[in-house]
Amino acid sequence: MGGLAALVAGPADGAAVLMLPGFTGSKEDFLPILPLLATAGLRAVAVDLRGQYESKGDPDGPDSQFSLDGLASDVALAARELGGQVHLVGHSFGGLVARATLLADPGLLASVTFFGSGPAAIGGPRGLALRAMYALYAQGGLDAVWAGTRALDPTVRSAAEADFLRRRFFGSSERGMLVMAKALLGEPDRVAAATAAAAAHGIPLLVTHGVDDDAWLPAQQADMAVRLGARHAVIPAAMHSPALQNPTGTVEVLVAFIREAEAEAAA
Repeated sequence: MGGLAALVAGPADGAAVLMLPGFTGSKEDFLPILPLLATAGLRAVAVDLRGQYESKGDPDGPDSQFSLDGLASDVALAARELGGQVHLVGHSFGGLVARATLLADPGLLASVTFFGSGPAAIGGPRGLALRAMYALYAQGGLDAVWAGTRALDPTVRSAAEADFLRRRFFGSSERGMLVMAKALLGEPDRVAAATAAAAAHGIPLLVTHGVDDDAWLPAQQADMAVRLGARHAVIPAAMHSPALQNPTGTVEVLVAFIREAEAEAAA
């Protein structure tokens, strides 16, 4: 899909929903909601961003291919392949990529959803954890980062899930992950520019997140929604990954918003 590895579900003639994962994530993060979106009649497409898991970067290309603007160019290609006028959903770091796409190619978008994402660089405990990953990387490379993150993760996982997470981590581009991490820690507040772009092109916006999101705080995201002039929806029984933690609640929010956006466009 535009050169990106993708998972696709739903009718070919359904409204296209293009979903972007977060940092260290992948298209598989959306697996629980793909069939639900398809059942709602939508063409659900989840991708790996360039450098993530199965979307390989150009080994001879510049670091800029992994920058927010570089990733947004890939998303624009995928949107064109889907016929344009896609409903773009960006989770966490993917929300920053979605914003960059909105600023660069607004004519390709029917709506934008910022899903557990924020107005600028990530801070708080997750920002500190990301900086700690840098320190681990300097000491022992990816092996040290993997060992450190696993030691801090209390989640009990099946052998199959643990194996997948390891394959995904080491299958992603080392250079790409470093460039994306820098963007996640250094992105300025571009809410005003996004607000202007959406208003100029009549693009509906949604900010949605888990009620207990522990990345960008819910209050930050609520404030961002006000500044964007966006709809705002809180997903119950979820933290930073509602697609995994409350798939049904997530799909209810997304489908309701997309239906509203489609109705507004047809009016």
